[in-house]
Amino acid sequence: MNLKRRQFLFLSSFSAIGTGFLAWMLADKNHQTADITDSTTAIAANPAKKDLLLRFVSVADTGTGAKGQYAVAGAMNAYHKRNPYDLVVLAGDNIYNNGEIEKISAVFERPYQYLLKLGVKFQACLGNHDIRTENGDPQVKYAGFNMKGRYYTFKRNQVQFFALDTNSNADWKNQLTWLEKELSLSNAPWKVVFGHHPIYSSGQYGSNPDFIKTFTPLFKKHGVQLYINGHEHSYERTRAINGTTYLICGAGAGNRPVGRSEWTKYSTSDLSFASYEVYKDRIEVSAIATDNRIFDKGIIQLKSA
Repeated sequence: MNLKRRQFLFLSSFSAIGTGFLAWMLADKNHQTADITDSTTAIAANPAKKDLLLRFVSVADTGTGAKGQYAVAGAMNAYHKRNPYDLVVLAGDNIYNNGEIEKISAVFERPYQYLLKLGVKFQACLGNHDIRTENGDPQVKYAGFNMKGRYYTFKRNQVQFFALDTNSNADWKNQLTWLEKELSLSNAPWKVVFGHHPIYSSGQYGSNPDFIKTFTPLFKKHGVQLYINGHEHSYERTRAINGTTYLICGAGAGNRPVGRSEWTKYSTSDLSFASYEVYKDRIEVSAIATDNRIFDKGIIQLKSA
């Protein structure tokens, strides 16, 4: 073997050992495997996709501070390293069991510390567990949840988001008047609504007939392409129903069985989160498990009807 060949093999081996040692040191320091991905994943982020307007993720029913939440958070971190995003839709039940704001470090700031340090913004809404303490007011005021009120709207590029309070004690009269007005005023080509409770569901709670009557005509009238929610501790994506896709991403820390309905495109109880890549004419949806496996992919067309 010539000298150059031996030098190359030695340097290659040294580099591999060094990379492995660095990963081990990081794992030992953090005492969590959530942030550790293999070195090629960490280094080789996917190149920017042509015509991509926005990438964001959604997750719900997260606030346990337990093993399941960290497993999903680890997958969110690994996905961010390959496909950077700066927005997380957090669809309620942010703090178990009773919305106690003093738990915020254990159930939010520590599990998502990697993303928070990178400036990823979480936009939350209130779940049924969140309103058990002071009707959720401390969470509305908490800066890390970026809530402008119990219901609010914000824009990212060509996407307008509408966050709802879907709890039974919500100010329904004023909220629905506000939603109708904001949807009618919106000139965003993409409209995404999110709340905690399902409208269509094949899970434990099932579909909500009152919500179907209330929301689906509004969504159809104003061209809402996507509704995101939790409450069911599972993942379910529907086909477009009168132009709107309904997506449940409530397996963010724990899971429960889920069935199928005639409008179900995919459902599973696997711990997971959802990712969305928004383009001018479509949204590409991916559902991602804790082993970083994409187990469902779907397309939402700009004109879904």
